[in-house]
Amino acid sequence: MTAVMDKPAIKGKSKSAQMRKYGFFPGCVAKESCKELFNSTMLLADRLGIELVELTAASCCGASVLNDTNRDVARVLNARTYAQAEALGLDDVITICSTCTGHMRAANKELLEDEGHMGQANTILAKFGAKYDGTVMVRHLLWLLIDDIGLDELKKMVVNPLNGLKVAAFYGCHIIRPESVNGWESARNPHSLEDLIEALGGEAVDYAGKTRCCGFHVQLEKDGIAANMVGQNMRMAKDQGAEAVLTPCPLCHLALDGYQADSVARWGRTDLPIFHLPQLVGLALGIDPSLLGMNKHINSPGLVLQQHDLAPAHVA
Repeated sequence: MTAVMDKPAIKGKSKSAQMRKYGFFPGCVAKESCKELFNSTMLLADRLGIELVELTAASCCGASVLNDTNRDVARVLNARTYAQAEALGLDDVITICSTCTGHMRAANKELLEDEGHMGQANTILAKFGAKYDGTVMVRHLLWLLIDDIGLDELKKMVVNPLNGLKVAAFYGCHIIRPESVNGWESARNPHSLEDLIEALGGEAVDYAGKTRCCGFHVQLEKDGIAANMVGQNMRMAKDQGAEAVLTPCPLCHLALDGYQADSVARWGRTDLPIFHLPQLVGLALGIDPSLLGMNKHINSPGLVLQQHDLAPAHVA
């Protein structure tokens, strides 16, 4: 996958990528509302033979509320996280949340491109004995899988192929937009998730809603509109034959999994199970589905997995 961004400090592989050792920023949602995402990520890392070093002293990335009210504070909080990674000798900070990815990369871009922002951040960090030198790259787990592990290598590691399971990719917003911040692949026509699904033995389902907003942030103001957005996106996927959905974002997961039932009146029943990225990859790589937390989902994947000989009955 070729990066669109032209900032050397943000694209390409780093020393930590070659060492297969990464700083890990799980974000708030994966540690609270979607604990199965955190657990399945750690299980997958072990199966891949990589080390994710959790940045346990890190703060929230500041998405939405803090970013909207005080951008300076949000930037400093992220600089503090990057300084922690540097102190551990890690060049890469891996996220498992698209929103964290987008906001953290935006903050890093501002720090790297504006000496004033970097100076302001380091002046504050110095009070706590910290400093950010600007060597960190923020990357999503999806990018690590494709760029560092590689689809060919992943194919070799598959022991439980998806057996033609029809999976619709849902990118949402923050992992692909804006390209000036993320730029790892086209925001108009991304295909990384589809490539991954095919590599795992599944059948990727194309549909118009894959790059639309999931509605998560809308629900804070208008949950009826959020439910309608979910229903429309899932109906489009279902009508194209999807049996399940794969998303790289826990916020998208919460919206898509949680609001399908609320959209039945307008869009009909869809009942599509929503997989976290490391859950589906981990399943194909032979991790016991009961360890991946699939029983935590509102729309259970149990029946679909059984139909494709991917899981025993107790997963449902």
